[in-house]
Amino acid sequence: MEKKKAMFVEQSFTDHESGDVNKNFDDDGREKRTGTWMTASAHIITAVIGSGVLSLAWANAQLGWVAGPAVLMAFSLITYFTSTMLADCYRSPDPVTGKRNYTYMEVVRSYLGGRKVQLCGLAQYGNLIGITIGYTITASISMVAVKRSNCFHKNGHNVKCSTSNTPFMIIFAIIQIILSQIPNFHNLSWLSILAAIMSFSYASIGVGLSIAKVAGGGGHVRTALTGVTVGVDVTGSEKVWRTFQSIGDIAFAYAYSTVLIEIQDTLKASPPSENKAMKRASLVGVSTTTFFYMLCGCVGYAAFGNDAPGNFLTGFGFYEPFWLIDFANVCIAVHLVGAYQVFCQPIFQFVESQSAKRWPNNKFITREYKIHIPCCGDFGISFFRLFWRTSYVVVTAVVAMIFPFFNDFLGLIGAASFWPLTVYFPIEMHIAQKKMKKFSFTWTWLKILSWACFLVSLVAAAGSVQGLIQSLKDFKPFQAPE
Repeated sequence: MEKKKAMFVEQSFTDHESGDVNKNFDDDGREKRTGTWMTASAHIITAVIGSGVLSLAWANAQLGWVAGPAVLMAFSLITYFTSTMLADCYRSPDPVTGKRNYTYMEVVRSYLGGRKVQLCGLAQYGNLIGITIGYTITASISMVAVKRSNCFHKNGHNVKCSTSNTPFMIIFAIIQIILSQIPNFHNLSWLSILAAIMSFSYASIGVGLSIAKVAGGGGHVRTALTGVTVGVDVTGSEKVWRTFQSIGDIAFAYAYSTVLIEIQDTLKASPPSENKAMKRASLVGVSTTTFFYMLCGCVGYAAFGNDAPGNFLTGFGFYEPFWLIDFANVCIAVHLVGAYQVFCQPIFQFVESQSAKRWPNNKFITREYKIHIPCCGDFGISFFRLFWRTSYVVVTAVVAMIFPFFNDFLGLIGAASFWPLTVYFPIEMHIAQKKMKKFSFTWTWLKILSWACFLVSLVAAAGSVQGLIQSLKDFKPFQAPE
């Protein structure tokens, strides 16, 4: 008589790493990767198109019809260009047949080494932690917006309709605790595809409502080639700070280098090779993002003019149709559920792999159990993963509750990490990989590009500091956010 399958099957972390002899495995002994350029594109779109797309109308209002679209296009080209260089560094020394590097830090260690590895880790993981806290706040704002939208519809637009974000942060955290038990990026493709669909949905709704507002002639709005007018809309100093903030917001809106290597590590080896598939995915991801950014930024500016709100869905640039606003905000929240996972998985994997290396004989850390779930197959669970990932989600949620103005601080984190992760390291590793001669033509213009982006990071950091100071002045700790 055949024995019934056990509910729990013990499996060590090291067994899992080396791959089961009965399964197909890749050249590094790990379970065969199945990702394609399409799943990688979904990961990129999920990571890049955040709810910040809805604030691009505000950014365009500060920069105007000329500089706004020009800055958007410039940073889309820079991001795509540097991402192709980073994709070639996934394997070293050869981009097709070399040894795999599983994380951004490993890539930097292979090509540059020294203190640059620690700088990379600090910038990458600091940015990822900041983003996950920021997404907890942003998701709760979208959930609150649904409740407030119904309140405005029922009681009129002049009613305050104040609602606390805290219960919604708790709901978001509970969802993330469950999803965080997904072992790694390889199992996340379905969630990224769902999140990408959600991002298309709310961005399309925002564009559609803006077009309807323009076509309906909903009041005269002022726009200008140079954006908000000094002496009419803002003071001279406000114009400068807002311009800095807008350039920074647009630059950071494209950045996904913090997770590029981890996404590339999900791709199957051939055909085509991982670097070619990743370049194709980057082209699709950045092109799609740029299309939506241009639409939301330009059409949103045409609809609201120089008075464009920071977010025209959660900031109530629109009130009706309320059910459509509700649906769009639900889409934002669902998208952020997926985006949170895309950004926290590298943190989870870094801590877990380092712990396994440091304490290889600790069964609490290395032991994994297979739970057989009827109709779903086997699911791997580790008590260390359960404890550590749950703790991380809880801590990020608590920080989000204590510092509801954290998104302003996130701009400063973004400014600090944009240049090293998106520009400096990819360029330096490309120079090292190609063994470029100093002061050659290509070496020179790559260095000029790097320093130009460094200046962008500096002005964006200055704008973020000023915005953070203003937020701290305006912050009222015991008042529920509106």
